[in-house]
Amino acid sequence: MKRYPHHLDLQPALHAQGTVRLPGSKSISNRTLLLAALANGTTQIMDLLASDDTHVMLMALQTLGVKWEQIGETQNYIVHGAQGALPVHHADLFMGNAGTAIRPLTAALAVMGGDYSLHGVSRMHERPIGDLVDALNAIGARIEYTGVAGYPPLHIRRGHIHAQRLQVRGNVSSQFLTALLMAAPLIAKEQAVTIDVAGDLISKPYIEITLNLMRRFGVVVERNGWQSFAVQAGQKYMSPGIIHVEGDASSASYFLAAGAIAGGPVRVEGVGRNSIQGDVRFVEALQQMGATVTMGDNWIEAKSNGILKAIDADFNHIPDAAMTIAVAALYADGPSILRNIGSWRVKETDRLAAMATELRKLGTVVEEGADYLRVTPPVQIRPAAIDTYDDHRMAMCFSLASLDGAARKGNRIRINDPKCVAKTFPDYFDAFAKIAQNTLF
Repeated sequence: MKRYPHHLDLQPALHAQGTVRLPGSKSISNRTLLLAALANGTTQIMDLLASDDTHVMLMALQTLGVKWEQIGETQNYIVHGAQGALPVHHADLFMGNAGTAIRPLTAALAVMGGDYSLHGVSRMHERPIGDLVDALNAIGARIEYTGVAGYPPLHIRRGHIHAQRLQVRGNVSSQFLTALLMAAPLIAKEQAVTIDVAGDLISKPYIEITLNLMRRFGVVVERNGWQSFAVQAGQKYMSPGIIHVEGDASSASYFLAAGAIAGGPVRVEGVGRNSIQGDVRFVEALQQMGATVTMGDNWIEAKSNGILKAIDADFNHIPDAAMTIAVAALYADGPSILRNIGSWRVKETDRLAAMATELRKLGTVVEEGADYLRVTPPVQIRPAAIDTYDDHRMAMCFSLASLDGAARKGNRIRINDPKCVAKTFPDYFDAFAKIAQNTLF
């Protein structure tokens, strides 16, 4: 992994232009790793993301007895499927701050049975998991909290799964439903299993990723809108042989926004119009703000059409990529409102509070609500030292404040603790430097 200093200074950049090859999607990478581990057969995974979160999943699978190997120095891996029964039944697993790893693994391990401890960094122990644990314990799993109730760390013992219908709340994190869906074929050995969603389901596009990948591994989920999902009995995960990981659409948002803010064109490669990731809909927000966006099968390009227009929109469907809009709003012609983003509060940090705090350092007037943010751009972006809260997206978003836009000029931006980008994009600042012209580090 790349080594970073304690802080990184970004000088004002006059223009953004160029092409960036994206790293693999975190959401696709960790889902694919677990499905490959549970499948019958051997899976070759191409272009797996190299990051802290995928490393956590790889190490956990190794500890659980799943055999895998990296092909040379590439990001291609071979995973030998364990046929729905992980070999090691007693393990202590460190999950870092990887929600895409701890939540699906919790469900799979609780269903298969054994004696497992799951824990992570301190922030992981502040991220809720109670809705998932409640859903599993209600059908016979035995999951105990070893710290604060509702949060990791967890102790999983062998239970007795006995129900064919279970329910989970959908308004805190879609990862709880993803975890249950991925574990459902392990439950539905003799009878079908139905998962009901209580209340509104957030981040629906991430469920689409889950369903798409499950189909790739041979399991079909029947759904009734967004309210219930059924897995028929007897389905098993089967290796698709070779599977390619798309470029990360959330990471694409920073470069596309740079093109929209500072001239462009900026093109990202590795994701395109046929992506299975919901975050490609980020481009719709950029188009609403007046940018020109074009898309191919495996690329997206954005360029400016002058001053960005203020936006007032619901971002429940793309909460991660929406953070980029909050910083792009610095360059808009008036106040922007990001609505229905309450899930930000239970991410790597309380992103609503963190975003409001750091935007104000730039001279922005910010109104922070329970689930919305109103951003009134400053007359001039001030120089600032941005705290990143050990949150990769905070670091990447605020790099954009160094860009010169049509409405106002960027300024000197210090990014504290830049190494946090290793969670999903270790080489982010190198890639940003290549498209941000007249930027010196």
